[in-house]
Amino acid sequence: MPPKRETVEKARKLRRALSPPEVALWQWLRSRPDGFKFRRQHLAGPYILDFYCPSARLAIEVDGGGHDIAEQIARDARRDGWLQAQGLRVLRVRAVDIFRDFDAVGRQILHCCCTLPSTSLRLVPLPMLRMGRIK
Repeated sequence: MPPKRETVEKARKLRRALSPPEVALWQWLRSRPDGFKFRRQHLAGPYILDFYCPSARLAIEVDGGGHDIAEQIARDARRDGWLQAQGLRVLRVRAVDIFRDFDAVGRQILHCCCTLPSTSLRLVPLPMLRMGRIK
């Protein structure tokens, strides 16, 4: 099912209005650290991911202070559960940590990318041979 038009428009708007921590992180992610390609404000079902690495199936969410509120924590948990059910892993990064210790945030992201199975590395069975011909 294609995403709703409103969701697509919202993602486009968010791409143009990144928060300062998102801008700082995007400047690094867009350089393709260790060869990993990232997308910003990527659509995943009804959700818009702050950043997404397709080869590692990793969603990165930058959480500001509003994510410490009980209601938002519950919403984030539901969202993370849905994303995990789709085979994605979610890494939540606090916005303040991006400015306090960017190197540690970068190491954590790369560690997650390197420890996740890549979709491009799936084993594909070879075709069956029958009487010297490929079946």
